[in-house]
Amino acid sequence: MSDTDVIATEAAERYATALLDLSKETKSLKTVEKDVKALKKLFASSETIQAMASNPVFKIEDKVKAIMALCKSAKIGKTVSNFAGMAAQNRRAAEIPAMLKAFQEQLAKERGASKAVVTSASKLSAAQLASLKTNLKKSLGKSVDIETNIDPDLLGGFVVQIGSRLFDSSLKTKLEGIKLAMKEV
Repeated sequence: MSDTDVIATEAAERYATALLDLSKETKSLKTVEKDVKALKKLFASSETIQAMASNPVFKIEDKVKAIMALCKSAKIGKTVSNFAGMAAQNRRAAEIPAMLKAFQEQLAKERGASKAVVTSASKLSAAQLASLKTNLKKSLGKSVDIETNIDPDLLGGFVVQIGSRLFDSSLKTKLEGIKLAMKEV
C-alpha cells in the first residue's frame, strides 16, 4: 500500500466517523444508513459516475453539481447528499465510495456485527439470504450484515468472505480441485 493509499484510507475513515457522529446527533441513523447503502450502490453500478468523480479534468463545482443532482434523482436524504457534496467540494469525490464503505463498517462494528461479502453465481433469494444469515450468526456467535455480489464464473454455489476468512463452496473451485487431483493420478 502506497503512502497516498494510506492517506486516502485515513481520510475516508475520518469522513465516515463524522457522518456517523452527525447521524447519531440528529437521530437520523436509520435514514442515513439507508441512503448510504443507496449511494454506494449507485457508485458501484456506474462506471460513468466513478470516472466523473475521479477525473481531474472536471471542475470541482461541476463534480459537486453532478453528485448533488445524482443524490436528488435517487431521492437520497439531505444529510447524505450534503455529505457527498461536501466531500466533492473538498476534492475527495473519488473517495466517496470508500467513505460510504467505512461508514458501514464503523456502524457494523459499533453494533457488534460482522460484515460478510457473499459472492454467488446467481442472485440469492430472500429465503437463501435469511438462511445464510442465520447459519453465519450461529457459527460466529454474533449478527452478520451481508453484502451480495454476483459472479457467473463461479458456475454454482457461493463464496463467503468475513474479514480475512474465506469460505469457498463454489462449483468452480470444486471442479478445479477435481482437475488437479486427476492430474496427480
